[in-house]
Amino acid sequence: MIVILCVAFASSAARGQVSSDTEWPNYGNDPGGMRYSPLSQINRENVSKLKVAWVFHTGDVSDGSRDRKRGGFEATPILVDGTLYFTTPFNRVIALDPETGKQRWAYDPKVDLTLDYGDGLVNRGVAAWLDPMRAAGQPCRRRIYEATQDARLVSLDATTGKPCMDFGDYGQVNLRDVPGYRAGWYHMTSPPTVIDDLVVVGSAIDDNQRVNMPAGVVRAFDARSGALRWSWDPIPTALAVTPGREGDLEWRSGAANAWSVMSVDLHRDLIFVPTGSASPDYYGGLRRGDNKWANSVVALHAKTGEIAWGFRLVHHDLWDYDTASPPLLATLRHDGEDAPVVIQGNKTGLLYVLNRDTGKPVFPVEERRVPQSDVPGELASPTQPFPLAPPPLAPQKVSADDAWGPTPEDRETCRNWIRGLRNEGIFTPPSLQGTLAVPGNLGGNDMERLRL
Repeated sequence: MIVILCVAFASSAARGQVSSDTEWPNYGNDPGGMRYSPLSQINRENVSKLKVAWVFHTGDVSDGSRDRKRGGFEATPILVDGTLYFTTPFNRVIALDPETGKQRWAYDPKVDLTLDYGDGLVNRGVAAWLDPMRAAGQPCRRRIYEATQDARLVSLDATTGKPCMDFGDYGQVNLRDVPGYRAGWYHMTSPPTVIDDLVVVGSAIDDNQRVNMPAGVVRAFDARSGALRWSWDPIPTALAVTPGREGDLEWRSGAANAWSVMSVDLHRDLIFVPTGSASPDYYGGLRRGDNKWANSVVALHAKTGEIAWGFRLVHHDLWDYDTASPPLLATLRHDGEDAPVVIQGNKTGLLYVLNRDTGKPVFPVEERRVPQSDVPGELASPTQPFPLAPPPLAPQKVSADDAWGPTPEDRETCRNWIRGLRNEGIFTPPSLQGTLAVPGNLGGNDMERLRL
């Protein structure tokens, strides 16, 4: 895996000491995930003249073997205090000089590379925190946090890369003490989120392995000591089945986890959490109802973890339509006033614009009737929420006439496949006949497509 930095040679003389207003301190730059940079050194006039300034090889390459499962480089580096920090697929944390690409330090948490982590060996980055109680030059005044694939939260000194020994157990906190934990099935892929003196983590769960999967708990830890401050479970505790009394079962499930990146409103003291599907993904006969708060965006009070509000983007998910994109905090001019909003997309390709204080839609959302299931024991939601604006970011239906192929024979083969499937557009449930899912489970929009 490699990291490449490009510069505009037309403006190369402007390079020099990195200042605070040119940094990228969070996954989405600002805590609200706007991903906006005010920098103008690279512009329309010189972008075509960009040249490679340096290349850094991490050396962490998966060969797909038992000892090194499949993986990929998905990290978004952060730039803090003049240093570039990022993670590798093997969860190593690396600090580079941003001008030269020279390594300043590297830390290896030594994760077990042989476990089946579902999405493979990936890690999307780190978070940073400045301890206001420590003077400049003291160890761990600036800390770098990583959540690892094997479920640990690690705190490192930003200057040296050494573990902060006052954090948890010699620099790390065990994240495996959740209901239903199983190695590999419960892991972390996205960076933690920092607000005030808290480090908040979600989890990635292989949510289609079985019905009873680990709980998708979101937890906040003291940024200095690693002590647990609060936890929040997106779905109620799963009920057990009593032999001979299966009719008394309400539902069983797990997951509904926050595997993507969370956003923060420091002024409102709110954390915005995107959640995924309840387990298992494609059959909900043992988890009837809306499965609240799966497939949602939820605002939590940062100090307590209590819900301020929540909005469900999908009822009773049967398609793996996770809320995969980080919530985007913005201000829109609406009805003559500036409205603070949360803009949230998910794998349906639909985009919801919600009031940041209440979670109520800024643009109308209507419940529309959707196709029903023919699978025994399944009870699909009769309706799903559709925003009236903005328009969908992805097609909501594909017909046989849309089939493509390099030859007429290929096109006709694809058309025949489509004709043989149940195909009623978005939210057509899995069926005995076989269903064409549009958008598919990779999403009409997801974090990997929107994060840059």
